[in-house]
Amino acid sequence: MKVTVVGAGAVGASCAEYIAMKDFASEVVLVDIKEGFAEGKAMDLMQTASLNGFDTKITGTTGDYSKTAGSKVAVITSGIPRKPGMTREELIGINAGIVKEVTENLVKHSPDVIIIVVSNPMDTMAYLVHKTSGLPKERIIGMGGALDSARFKYRLAEALESPISDVDGMVIAAHSDTGMLPLFSKATRNGVPVSEFLTDEQKASVIEETKVGGATLTKLLGTSAWYAPGAAVSVMVQSILCDQKKMIPCSLMLEGEYGQNDICLGVPAIIGKNGVEKIVNITLTVDEQLKFAEAAQAVREVNGDLKFQS
Repeated sequence: MKVTVVGAGAVGASCAEYIAMKDFASEVVLVDIKEGFAEGKAMDLMQTASLNGFDTKITGTTGDYSKTAGSKVAVITSGIPRKPGMTREELIGINAGIVKEVTENLVKHSPDVIIIVVSNPMDTMAYLVHKTSGLPKERIIGMGGALDSARFKYRLAEALESPISDVDGMVIAAHSDTGMLPLFSKATRNGVPVSEFLTDEQKASVIEETKVGGATLTKLLGTSAWYAPGAAVSVMVQSILCDQKKMIPCSLMLEGEYGQNDICLGVPAIIGKNGVEKIVNITLTVDEQLKFAEAAQAVREVNGDLKFQS
């Protein structure tokens, strides 16, 4: 089956690389607006095929969406980062225009496509795709929770001084520094609550380091991260194409779940061949319910800037 990745930058190329290396897709198509860029990235990646042992075909195109026709899954990484002096409204206006145009082109050539949104602000961009694409809600998924949960588990293993394979944990709510909600009440080490191993001070540190995980990497790298986002996307794509029905936290349109309506927020869901097979309702503590509601309000305020794209 064919997968399209729009945006051949570091994140998009990493998505393509991890998907190809796992060898579950027949073809990955990279799309970019920069002349020759996607073609070059595709060629470079294909020259690793014999070395890394995969048969997935990787092709690139400069804006020719006809080459994406028949894609089962499409990943949107397009957009610009916020620049110094740029208002949130300006950033959302630019990225919303890009994401809307990309979505229209994808749906035109692949009407049955499942779209995974990576572009930021991710919850708002996923909401935009819901409002403009005409696709069923189960076929639009925001990636954030999968990445944030991976960062949470990394920080938990670090604090526990344990192998990361011992650790399980989940992050829900918004994909932002302030709206992220790591669920300590559900985090475990081999089934044992991590609260039995960590002090309150350690727990607070893990939460804070998880929430600023993206910002920390941007400060160190001078740009956004790409390995972990690419890996997170590949897990989601594989769960769809291989109908694995993994439970993955991701940004979904809520219609009453978790007390919210008409908003995309991170919640656990079963991801399979149809996209979102089921939203999983888990019991939150009173404090977690409050923080989830606060995150929702913050996302609604950001979504309000989309009126400038109407």
